[in-house]
Amino acid sequence: MARTAAALHILVKHKEKAEEILEQLNKGAKFQTLAKKYSSCPSGKKGGDLGEFKKGQMVSAFDNFCFTGEILTPAIVKTKHGFHIVKILYRT
Repeated sequence: MARTAAALHILVKHKEKAEEILEQLNKGAKFQTLAKKYSSCPSGKKGGDLGEFKKGQMVSAFDNFCFTGEILTPAIVKTKHGFHIVKILYRT
């Protein structure tokens, strides 16, 4: 079982905005460009890059997705912070 993961994310307040961003990604938009433009998280300035983190380090729903979701396929995850578009880069 993976103990660490690395991911990019874009944090927004509204589900509709998250769906709109996911649609842009599916049409070929660059994740980092959209993160810089839309993310309310400080990581947005770094293209949404969260770096590598350990299992249990992130809020529960986000953590669960990062350790079970499909790698390199952006998806929407809802947490107490809002709606995240998450792209898992790898797990180790």
